[in-house]
Amino acid sequence: GCYSTPRAPGCQPRAQGPGCCPACPVSWLLDPRAWGSGCRPHKDPNEALVIAVTTRAIFNLEEEHQLFLTKGKEEYVKYQQVNEDKPLEQGTAFAFIQAVQFVNEKLLERNPEEKGLFDVIILSNNSPESGMRIVKSAKHHGLEISRFCFVSDEDSTQYLKSHNVKLFLSADRTDVCNALQRGVSAALIFQQEVQTPSTQLRVVFDGDAVLFSDETDRVFREKGLSGALEYERAMEAVPMGEGPLKAFAMHLGKMRKKFSQENSPIRTYLLTARSGRNMGIRALKTLREWGLAIDEAFFMDGAPKGPLLSQIQPHIFFDDGLHNIQGAQDIGIPSALVPCDC
Repeated sequence: GCYSTPRAPGCQPRAQGPGCCPACPVSWLLDPRAWGSGCRPHKDPNEALVIAVTTRAIFNLEEEHQLFLTKGKEEYVKYQQVNEDKPLEQGTAFAFIQAVQFVNEKLLERNPEEKGLFDVIILSNNSPESGMRIVKSAKHHGLEISRFCFVSDEDSTQYLKSHNVKLFLSADRTDVCNALQRGVSAALIFQQEVQTPSTQLRVVFDGDAVLFSDETDRVFREKGLSGALEYERAMEAVPMGEGPLKAFAMHLGKMRKKFSQENSPIRTYLLTARSGRNMGIRALKTLREWGLAIDEAFFMDGAPKGPLLSQIQPHIFFDDGLHNIQGAQDIGIPSALVPCDC
């Protein structure tokens, strides 16, 4: 009663029995729609780039959240249970997760035994009794997510390190600050209208207080522009400190190096308000010192970022300035705030 065909590399069998090793076609391995049957790529938690998202980051739960705030948990749970067969609409981070899934497909086409994949988990303050709708919505949308953590009213960020999370996206500021304080790259997602970008994963990072530390920003606030320029000239040969998103950027860069420049499903950008003439050299030296290859770098010297973001059409834009986030949202760019005042 056992299949005699050997299963594809890196594929978990659909069923187990004495002496059985069922076949798992490579075509299933590359098609997320088949993964519900148990045929899925193996993701090594030590090698995977783990991204944790909350339910309100990946789905549009604004109406349900207002119900929770106004009528309480009991009414919220009842509503979710009654509507558990009604799929949730896509949220701000949805397209980003879809693009991550596309990168996994390209990695497996390149090497069916690849273990260094993206691994997405949903980390939610929903209770298990209200979580059914979340799981069903993820399956409905064809999302490659198999790990769901429903922790009710507990601080969900306490589980980030145990899951080896490299990026945490949440619609709750307290959660984001808790994650940053735990040393995990994290950003705040706002519900917004989002344009549909390309399949290639495009990630845009701001510089100071995002990729880099906020040291120059602090000098600017204390001594003004002339003081900041003087500080940069004096420190030009010294790499900048690490910012809150540096660790994630390094892991993303490592994954990016698995592909050629021409055929990469990942493209990264630095989009900073710094002046290239006066402050660009130190930033570029820092990237070189870190060994972080960025595909495109733009030093805007304070000019608006919106026109370039419209051209790039990223899946996510990380910035520490609320005015930049709001400007990006106005043109449909999925944006994530990296708080600098936690």
